[in-house]
Amino acid sequence: MSAGAFGEDLVASLLTADNTAAHELLRPQSAQSKSAAITAIVKSHDVFNRAASYEPYVGRWSRRLAPEFIEWIAAERGGRWLDVGCGTGALTEAILAHSKPSAVVGVDPSADFIAHAAAGTSDNRATFAVGNAMELEFADDRFDVAAAALVLNFVPDPRRAVQEMSRVVRNTGVVAAYVWDYAGEMRMMRRFWDAAVELDPAAAVLDEGTRFTICNPVALRDAFLDAGLSSVEVRALDCHMEFDDFDDYWRPFLGGQAPAPAYAMSLEEVARERLRERIQSMLPVDPDAKIRMVSRAWAVKGTTAK
Repeated sequence: MSAGAFGEDLVASLLTADNTAAHELLRPQSAQSKSAAITAIVKSHDVFNRAASYEPYVGRWSRRLAPEFIEWIAAERGGRWLDVGCGTGALTEAILAHSKPSAVVGVDPSADFIAHAAAGTSDNRATFAVGNAMELEFADDRFDVAAAALVLNFVPDPRRAVQEMSRVVRNTGVVAAYVWDYAGEMRMMRRFWDAAVELDPAAAVLDEGTRFTICNPVALRDAFLDAGLSSVEVRALDCHMEFDDFDDYWRPFLGGQAPAPAYAMSLEEVARERLRERIQSMLPVDPDAKIRMVSRAWAVKGTTAK
C-alpha cells in the first residue's frame, strides 16, 4: 500500500477529532509507517456514527433481512425486546411490525444513530438510549429477547457482548444475532474488496472477510455455546439486492464510514477512479441497467438456561 496512493481529504477530516493516526501522516516517515497510519485510520471507521451515511450503504438492506430474521426467532408475542446496536432502527421497526412486543429498547454507542432511530419511530412501545454492548446497563433477566443485527463483528469483544445479552434475558428467553458473510457470499462488499486487493494487495489487511472472524457459522455457534446458551441454531439469510444502476451501488462507498467506504475515500482521486472502474467491470448488469445480486448473512439463535 504505497503512501502516494492515499488522498488527503479523509486525513484532513480526522484531524479535528484529534485522531492520532491522522496526525502521524503529517510527519516525515517511511512508506511503511505511513501505510500503518492509513490502516489505523480505516479501522477507526469501524465505528458507525453518521446515520445519513449508514442508511444507503447497509441500512436499507438490513431492513430487508430483519422480517425474515424475526420470523425465524419465533419469539412469543407480547415480549420485552432488547435491540443491541440498534443503529438507525431497522430491526426495532421490524420487531414492532412483526412480533407484537410489549416493549422494545434499542441501544447503540452512537448518539447520532439513537437520535435518528428515535425520530423515525413514533410507536410508544419503543425507547432508545446510548449504550455499550459489552456493558449493558440493565438488570439481569429484564428481557424476553435480545437481538443484534449486523453488529457483533464491530464490537471489540463480541463474545462478551453475547454473554451480556444472555445475562439480561430471562430463563428460557432468546438471544439472537445476524452478521454479513463477509468472507463468502456478501457479494456487495466481496466485489469491492476483491477489486481493491487486486489493485493493491496490501489492502487485504483491511478486508472485512479477513478481519471479522466471528462472521461464520462455526464461530457464531461457538460464541453462543460459550455464553451458556442452549438449542443453538445457525442458518443463512439471503438478501436480494437491486441497484438502479452502478451509481446506486457505488455512491454509498463514498460516504467514508465503515471499512470499505473509508478505504475508498482514503485513496487519491486517480486511484479511486481505477477502483471504481474495476468494480464496474466485475458487476453483472441486466438489460434494464439494474444490478441484481444476492448477499448472504449468517443468523444465530439460542435459548437461555439459568
